[in-house]
Amino acid sequence: MNARRKTVALIGAALAPVIAVSLPASSASAHGYISDPPSRQAQCAAGTVSCGDITYEPQSVEGPKGLTSCSGGNSRFAELDDDSKGWVATPVQKTTTFKWSLSARHSTSTWEYYVDGKEIAVFDDHGAQPGATVSHNVDFGSLTGKQKVLAVWNIADTTNAFYACIDVNVSS
Repeated sequence: MNARRKTVALIGAALAPVIAVSLPASSASAHGYISDPPSRQAQCAAGTVSCGDITYEPQSVEGPKGLTSCSGGNSRFAELDDDSKGWVATPVQKTTTFKWSLSARHSTSTWEYYVDGKEIAVFDDHGAQPGATVSHNVDFGSLTGKQKVLAVWNIADTTNAFYACIDVNVSS
């Protein structure tokens, strides 16, 4: 009987990792980010820039509403705040479409876009639940050249928001 117990324990230990890997991922760590033009977290996920944890969960840059950092105040993703990291600036037109990829579709109050701390666009969803992708046409106005855009997805029913920074080069 003792040998049988050891065999069952060994089989259980061998199967545990297989079972854990096959279970669905928790939606608690899945939300959304800008995939096009590639945000900093999208560049990390694609391997364009070498990054840490954000490589595996680009959709998880969440923090309290009202922040102005690319990391959303999350120390695990602080490298997103490093402007010297070698982010690739995507060439864009004066009016550019930003595409969010959402893995959890939270009721939304607003989507906001900032350059140098100044709001350049806001889209009000009045608490509606978005689809799996959301696109916004953003007009850069008189801005040209290399710009860092801070995009913010404000959730309607929590105090949190999702953050993404996108490096672009706006044509003149």
